[in-house]
Amino acid sequence: MGTVALAVTDGMLHFELSVAYEVFGADLSRLADPWYDVTVCGPDPVRFGRFRMEPDHGLDRLPDADMVIVPGWADVDVDPPAELVDAVRAAHEAGARVASLCTGAFVLAAAGLLDGRRATTHWAHTDVLAARYPRVEVDPDVLYVDNGSVLTSAGKAAAMDLCLHLVRLDHGSAIANTVARRLVVPPHRAGGQAQFVTAPVPALDDRASPGSGPHSGGGYPVAELLAWATERLDQALTVEDLARRAHMSSRNLGRHFRAVTGTTPLQWLLTQRIRRAQELLETTGDSVDAIAEATGMGTATTLRRHFNRTIGVPPDTYRRTFRTSRGR
Repeated sequence: MGTVALAVTDGMLHFELSVAYEVFGADLSRLADPWYDVTVCGPDPVRFGRFRMEPDHGLDRLPDADMVIVPGWADVDVDPPAELVDAVRAAHEAGARVASLCTGAFVLAAAGLLDGRRATTHWAHTDVLAARYPRVEVDPDVLYVDNGSVLTSAGKAAAMDLCLHLVRLDHGSAIANTVARRLVVPPHRAGGQAQFVTAPVPALDDRASPGSGPHSGGGYPVAELLAWATERLDQALTVEDLARRAHMSSRNLGRHFRAVTGTTPLQWLLTQRIRRAQELLETTGDSVDAIAEATGMGTATTLRRHFNRTIGVPPDTYRRTFRTSRGR
């Protein structure tokens, strides 16, 4: 929470900057008060593409922020500006949480913040990042990496995923989901999800034709299937139930499902159940047994096992920790 500084410089990518400003800079105090206080820091003026902007402050103000967001920039063949690198390093040393979007990872790497750490960037530039900074453990196959005080994301849409992940860390799943609905984007994509897939994505209007059998390679829109399943998380849905709904064999569904989501139907279902459980733990006083039933887990024992393995703490601990954090 607190102050968010967007570190800008000439030649940056305006999409990533816009994503960060839209998530953190919009007045969403009706959702959580206080919300973030956003400031733009950079040399005066800053030019990117056909655009020109006047930052609020110079880069020397980065160490005053609680969180620093570093958008990417277009030319990764040259070293990032030394002034920007020094300011980002100073901000981290002062205790700021630092996150890069897309090729902003090159700034964090130049500042030494990724040495010995796992990190990612846009898949088209992961080889360059790894070659230039051999002490960084570059993972080209994920959407974002959270190292606590240092976070990195892949390109474009993954920047939104990381920004929503940061909101989730600070304000909880319920508010992050509300922000996602406002932006009309998926409320959560796990950071470990693949950046891209080589299999073709089925067209949204590629529906099963009359008479198509369950083993047809045809096409019930997977996006519609996700929405259908999300509304029924309280039911004991199986992969076979999803396949039946999609008029496919389980094997064919798995292939289409992975092409769209980057994961398996069973893992996707489990992830959605855990996210729903987080939201209920944050926003209700329901017992763990009731939440297990509401999320299709069946029993509190099953919920506790999967929740602990996925989130790292039991549901009761998560609830106490979240409420204590919000109180502070």
